[in-house]
Amino acid sequence: MSNSIEVQGVETVQENLRTGKPSSIISVFVGSNLSLSVMVFGWLSILYGLSWWQAVSAILVGTAVASAFVSYSSLLGWRAATNNSVASGAFFGVKGRLVASFVGLLLCIQYVALTIWTGGETLSSGWARITDSKSSDGSMAFGYAVIAIAIVLFALLGYRWILKLNSWVAPLMGILVVLSVIALWSNFDFSYAGDPELYALGTLWPTWLLAALTCGAAGPISYVTQTGDWSRYISESATTQKELVRTTFVAMFVGLSIPTVFGAFVAVAAFDENSFAGGFVAQSPSWLLLPLLLIGLIGSLGQGSINLYSMGLDLDAILPKLSRMKSTALVAGISTGLVFIGKFVYDAEVAVTNSVLFLTCLATSWIAISLYAFFRSKGSINKEDLQVFNSRKSGGLYWYSNGWNFRAVFAWILGSAAGIFGISSVDYVGPIADALNGVDVSIPAAAIVGLAAFAILERKPK
Repeated sequence: MSNSIEVQGVETVQENLRTGKPSSIISVFVGSNLSLSVMVFGWLSILYGLSWWQAVSAILVGTAVASAFVSYSSLLGWRAATNNSVASGAFFGVKGRLVASFVGLLLCIQYVALTIWTGGETLSSGWARITDSKSSDGSMAFGYAVIAIAIVLFALLGYRWILKLNSWVAPLMGILVVLSVIALWSNFDFSYAGDPELYALGTLWPTWLLAALTCGAAGPISYVTQTGDWSRYISESATTQKELVRTTFVAMFVGLSIPTVFGAFVAVAAFDENSFAGGFVAQSPSWLLLPLLLIGLIGSLGQGSINLYSMGLDLDAILPKLSRMKSTALVAGISTGLVFIGKFVYDAEVAVTNSVLFLTCLATSWIAISLYAFFRSKGSINKEDLQVFNSRKSGGLYWYSNGWNFRAVFAWILGSAAGIFGISSVDYVGPIADALNGVDVSIPAAAIVGLAAFAILERKPK
């Protein structure tokens, strides 16, 4: 395996380059998710007012169900030898697949910004405690810059470097997490009962469901456009469909449930309603401060690099004239700018909850349609015709109507709208959720309506 900088964009990966193994997916998603930007969702579940066991059950159930669904998304990139967004051109049209590129770009921008925020805040707060000084806007800005520069470097280097990075991030972060559990154990209470008066949606079960969606299901679903980034490098002859799906499920469930539950643990042991990282640092013993700096930096590398890498591919898919390198550099600047502008600290609960739920609806509708069409076609994809738009040509199997399958796009719009109308969050309740007494049905509504609309619209007359 070469250590050279990756030049491969969203064009078809040639067979001689498809040397990856299914286990690489586990390495990527376990290593990258042991980060503060994932842990913060565990903190969010406690912030909703849930007890320890209520939060844990919501996280595990939501993550398991969504991981089972999302695990099939790895088949798209694997079969098409390109990323999932471009692969969906077989169903949405070679221009219509820009829907997926746009959704993937928005999702990754969100998570890269979260990574820079949480990692930079930990570096600033941790260093302030070590030096017995006060965290300032200047130190925060410096922390953000350090994290941003580090993740940009690995994202630019590409696929093989990110694989290597996560192969040592996973065990190292595992050790740091264990040290953190030991350090905070005396402050932790298994019987933590939460606060019913603080239930985000007023009562237990709507709040539990909100946590299951935002802190559990949203994590795997946020990767639906990304799994193909890694499965495209696995040869169809190197694994079976069942093995790939099973491996992706394990990677998603293990990689996301562990750090999120750990985040809930930290929230119970070191609660701070304004800042996950702030409470973590403030309640940690002095001997843990240096490991915390490593958690902030190393954990951010894994999570930030895979999301920024995917962002570069998505923008490359939208603007074929840009190289992967130029696309990655451009979106890195956008994500970093968002952090510096807003810092993600103003009303963090509302900001994170709403952005996660809205974008999850868009992604869920898209992947439901894509998977239905994929299995209906028995996984048959013409790799050459899929790349027509990227080659600035026209025609082929997936040209549909000037490059757009408007039936699929319209079905996606309907599914996304149904999902958004089914949201029940901290400050937004859609009309469907309102009719159901505040119960959030956003994800199932987005999947069912999107899939049903596509199946009806695509039905051929007898």
